Amino acid sequence: MTENKNIQNTQANLDLQGDSWVDREFSYPNRTIRLATSFSGIGAIEHAFKRLNLNVEIVFAGDIDANCKKAYFANYKISEEQWHTDIQNLDARPYKGKVDLFVGGAPCQAFSIVGDQRGFDDTRGTLFREFARVVKECQPKVFIFENVQGLFKHDQGRTWEVIYNTFKDYCGYDVHYQLLNARDYGIPQTRERLYCVGFKKKTKFKYPAPIPLRYKMYDFLEDYTNSEYFEKDKGVKVLTSNEEHRQAIIGGSASERFNDFIFPVREIDDKYYLSKKVAKYVLCPGTKTFKTPIKTDLDIARPLLQSMHKMHRAGVDNYVTYKKDKGVNGLRKLTPRECLRLMGFKDDFKIAVSNTSAYMEAGNSIVVDVLIALLKQMDITKYGIENE
Repeated sequence: MTENKNIQNTQANLDLQGDSWVDREFSYPNRTIRLATSFSGIGAIEHAFKRLNLNVEIVFAGDIDANCKKAYFANYKISEEQWHTDIQNLDARPYKGKVDLFVGGAPCQAFSIVGDQRGFDDTRGTLFREFARVVKECQPKVFIFENVQGLFKHDQGRTWEVIYNTFKDYCGYDVHYQLLNARDYGIPQTRERLYCVGFKKKTKFKYPAPIPLRYKMYDFLEDYTNSEYFEKDKGVKVLTSNEEHRQAIIGGSASERFNDFIFPVREIDDKYYLSKKVAKYVLCPGTKTFKTPIKTDLDIARPLLQSMHKMHRAGVDNYVTYKKDKGVNGLRKLTPRECLRLMGFKDDFKIAVSNTSAYMEAGNSIVVDVLIALLKQMDITKYGIENE
C-alpha cells in the first residue's frame, strides 16, 4: 500500500504509455451499472453515463438543495423513495451488495483531530464522515470522491490524511488519488479538482492521460459563429476531434459520439449584456491594495463559480465582447446554457430552474468529461451486472 501511495498525484500515476482513454472500448457494453450518488447536484456522473450510452440503474441519489432535486428529477429516472435530501438521514445498509459505483463530493470541512492516528474518529460532525459511512454501509465495488484542489493543503495536510486513512482503514478500500484539470480532458475550462477513486479489491489503476485541447471557449457559446465548427446551412456548430467524422455527421451518414458536441446557434437575450454601471465595476482593475486582471474573451475559461450570478470582476469570471454593437462594447456574461456546456452537459440536459439557480448548479457541478475519462479508463462495465 505504501508503494501505491508514493505514486499518487504524480506524473507516474497517469497512464501515459497505454491506449488513450478516448479510444478504449468497454468490455461489457450491454451490462447495467447500479449507480448511487450523494451530494448529487445536477447529476454529472449520470450525464456521463448518458453520453457514453451505457445502461445505468439509479439506486439512490440525494442533495440538500431543492433546486438540484428539481433539475435532477427533470433529467433522470428516479422516484421519491430513491432520493435523500439529507445524507445524515440516509441508511445505506439495505443497499449493501446492490451498488456497483458510488459517487459524490462532500464539502471541505476542518476535522477536530484528537490523536495521532488521523482516521475516522477525527471526522465527527462533518459531511465527509457521512460520505465515508455510506461507503462502509453499502460497500460499492468502486467509489469516486471529488473535491477541491485545496483539500491537499487544507489544515496543513491533516484533512487529506484523515480522509485517505478513513477510506483505506475504516472503509477498507484500495485508494487512488490525482489532481485532474478539465482543460486536459477536452473542455476549455481551467478547473483542477481532486479525484479519489476507491476499489473494493486491490486494483492496478492509473489515471487517464491528458489529451490535446481542440476547442476554445468561444466554440461553446450560443451565438458565436466565427468558428471553424460552424455550419451555416444547418445553423449548428459540430465539434468533433476528426474532420472526416465531422463531415459524416453533417451529411447524415454518422451519428454523434460521446465526445462530439452539436450546438444549435441562437441569438442571446439582451439581458445578458452588461449595463454601463455594471460594466464599469466588472472592468475595474481593483483598488490600491487589491489588483485583478481584467482580460475578457479567454480561449480557456476561468473556473466557473457557483456565485456567477452575482457578477464578479472580470479577473475572476468569464465575459465576452465579440458583438460590439450590443450593450457596452459587446460586454456580456455567459448564459446558463453556455456554463452547462463548459461543464460537459450537452444541450439535451433540461434546465428546470431559474437562471440564478442554474448558474449555481453549473458552478457546483463536476466536469462530465473528466468523469467520462475515468469511467473509460477503469472500464466501468467490468463492475456492472448482466441483464436478466
